Amino acid sequence: MLNLASAFDYSAKQYPEKTAVVCGTTRLSYAQLDESVNRIANGLVAAGIGKGDNVALSCPNLPYFPMVYYAILKVGATVVPLNVLSTDREIAYYLNDSQAKAYFCFEGTPQLPMAEEGFKGYQGADACEHFWVMTADPVNPSPIAGTSSLGKMMAEQSADFDIACTNSDVTAVILYTSGTTGTSKGAELSHSNMTMNAIITRECFALQHDDVHIVTLPLFHSFGQTCQMNAGFSLGNTLVFIPRFSAEAVFEALHSEGGTIFVGVPTMYWALLTYEDTEGRFDMEGITERLRLGASGGSALPLEIIHGIEEKYRIPILEGYGLSETCPVATFNQLSRERKPGSVGTPIWGIEVHVVDTDNNRLPTGKVGEVIIRGHNIMKGYYGKPVETRAALKEDGWFYTGDLGRLDEDGYLYIVDRLKEMIIRGGFNVYPREVEEVLMTHPAVSLVAVLGVPHDQHGEEVKAYVVLKQGASLDEQELIAWSKEQMASFKYPRIVEFRESLPMTATGKILKKDLKAELTQGKA
Repeated sequence: MLNLASAFDYSAKQYPEKTAVVCGTTRLSYAQLDESVNRIANGLVAAGIGKGDNVALSCPNLPYFPMVYYAILKVGATVVPLNVLSTDREIAYYLNDSQAKAYFCFEGTPQLPMAEEGFKGYQGADACEHFWVMTADPVNPSPIAGTSSLGKMMAEQSADFDIACTNSDVTAVILYTSGTTGTSKGAELSHSNMTMNAIITRECFALQHDDVHIVTLPLFHSFGQTCQMNAGFSLGNTLVFIPRFSAEAVFEALHSEGGTIFVGVPTMYWALLTYEDTEGRFDMEGITERLRLGASGGSALPLEIIHGIEEKYRIPILEGYGLSETCPVATFNQLSRERKPGSVGTPIWGIEVHVVDTDNNRLPTGKVGEVIIRGHNIMKGYYGKPVETRAALKEDGWFYTGDLGRLDEDGYLYIVDRLKEMIIRGGFNVYPREVEEVLMTHPAVSLVAVLGVPHDQHGEEVKAYVVLKQGASLDEQELIAWSKEQMASFKYPRIVEFRESLPMTATGKILKKDLKAELTQGKA
């Protein structure tokens, strides 16, 4: 028997008075956080939610997130974290696809109206039975929350709750990740998958009981969820939540809370490297003395940023690699071994990594091929999608990532390319076909090709090549504004180029490689 919430519950019992969460002026001890978790768990049980049920959660980095997350787990249900940037169209899809029985959404973001529309869009299928709003002020909830206020639900419940016993292979979390076809798929991760990955992350980071995490990574994503929230809470660490990233907010947290661990994506490190405390607000020397580790993932961290951060702040930067389907950590540059900047490290304990050719033959050292992974971190499969599961996860346990890489003589992995069509914008995966399919619904658009183009801050930016319907009129800003309403903010194109036609094969397939070649020639 194993429940992912047990790691948090253990710390709540061992260190009840220690600060668990800091968020702005809010400070919660482990005992206070656990009491809130238990009240929500009792409310879920009262609503008839338990084992076998899926519960969706939309919330930025606020104390509400772990409260609801661990409450769902404690009753034996499955958490379905949703990107807080999702549109109503996307929310409706996620709720439908996951067959969510309940849905928690935070009111303090522009997402709530979208969430309500998404909830309505879910009706007509197997209706989502419960919709709770996490209000900024639980005591005096806004009118929009009505009787669905989470604060009201909590006030009616006991602060004691016993964790439900769950088998280790039961699904704990469903994380949505877009596939190469553009269809979003929910990766089912078991209690064992998630617990093992969190515990091993503790070892990779050499976490100590008194560590203080600066949490800017979105908790709805597997990176922040596993490597900071689950790993940190399991050891009794203090987590400082930053709902919206800015370099100034990070340094404020480092200065005021004595942060020791920072985990981010390359764009965050770029912002920290270029930040200058011109007003002298922060004790930069003290920050540097206390900060002992930085970790990066999401996309490759340029070597000049690694060297710049390590020189400026005197901390090691450890890069790792993984996917939502791997909980996410699969490989990592570890403190106990030689670090190789540019590589994503070696496989973590219990994980095998190989590089294979198109015939599934293992390739020798230095040869580039598809990265495949096997071990305790591999998902159970894609929720409700057996065909897609069989395509990625083979009977012998190997998961085919679709990423291209090579291994050196010491077993260090280097990611040299990724899925040909995938764009990584600011650490978020954007799949062109998904964007193309939405753009094609515009009444003036006839044909679209979406590519990633180099961008100094975001790594890549989304660019759309558009062919208009005959007689149609549309300019770049109009299409961008329309796209912004249809897609999450990291997905919609910031650059639009109109063309009379697009290069195609004889069979009508768009030749994106020709468009990419134009970009390369233009850069040259």
